[in-house]
Amino acid sequence: MNASTLPHGIARLDHLGVIRALGADAAKFLQGQLTQDFVLLGPSEARLAAFCSRKGRMQASFIGFKRAPDEILLVCSRDLLASTLKRLSMFVMRSQVKLSDASEMFALWGVAGMAAPALGDAPWTQLNTADGRCWTRLYPADGVARALCVAPIAEGGVTEPPAGAALDVALWQWLEVMSGVATITQPVVEAFVPQMLNYESVGGVNFKKGCYPGQEVVARSQFRGTLKRRAYRVAASEALTVGQDVFHHSDVDQPCGTVVVAAASPAGGWNAIVSMQTKAADGGQLSAGGVGVQRLTLLPLPYDLLDDI
Repeated sequence: MNASTLPHGIARLDHLGVIRALGADAAKFLQGQLTQDFVLLGPSEARLAAFCSRKGRMQASFIGFKRAPDEILLVCSRDLLASTLKRLSMFVMRSQVKLSDASEMFALWGVAGMAAPALGDAPWTQLNTADGRCWTRLYPADGVARALCVAPIAEGGVTEPPAGAALDVALWQWLEVMSGVATITQPVVEAFVPQMLNYESVGGVNFKKGCYPGQEVVARSQFRGTLKRRAYRVAASEALTVGQDVFHHSDVDQPCGTVVVAAASPAGGWNAIVSMQTKAADGGQLSAGGVGVQRLTLLPLPYDLLDDI
């Protein structure tokens, strides 16, 4: 696929929702619950972060940013928003923060290619404009610049989309896959520690901040050289599904990985992000659904991995 045929445009992202943290302790509260540093979060920054169980398993993933000094928005998959909001709310206690489902207050768009605004070169750069729109620069996808736009819904429920041609949401989801940055949805809740999705390499984990649920497990995985699973991009000729088992030809009984996100490719076939054992990526045939059932081709990652220590 050449530059002229790469996806460009604006896609409405109704499959995403928004959790709003409002109050003097919003940043402090999230600091104690998520894998990233929210106390040091500045107005020109966004955060990729995970909410983990006590065992370090990801229950949700977010893109978080400040909309105001006492207001932080967390964008996540709608299919797990309600359960995640309930779990987070259990820890509020006496903190001066109110958590709510703000999905009906905001419209979300994915902006790709020539439609994406200039937000600098670094992913997770944030720009909040005078009209109330919040822009986050995302990881590019095979050379396609991408951004997330979160805009307040105007009175009457009408909000103008960003300027640009309409983009099919299926193409946006393919760009998400090709970026190599996976997000958690319901079928894979509590299936991975953050490093199994390369979160330490794409800005999703801060190892210098204080404690949060599962912090000891996440830190031990990083600093004791025990990272045995990573996320990889793959290609297939037929449809792949989230949660589908992946097998290496050397073991017909035991899966070596799991499909985390998947989307149809505009060039034909399917692409996916698979979390699997690192040794399975060293060579040999990979298949989804069973050995030899649907062959997978391993693709290079679009970013460098941070070495474990």
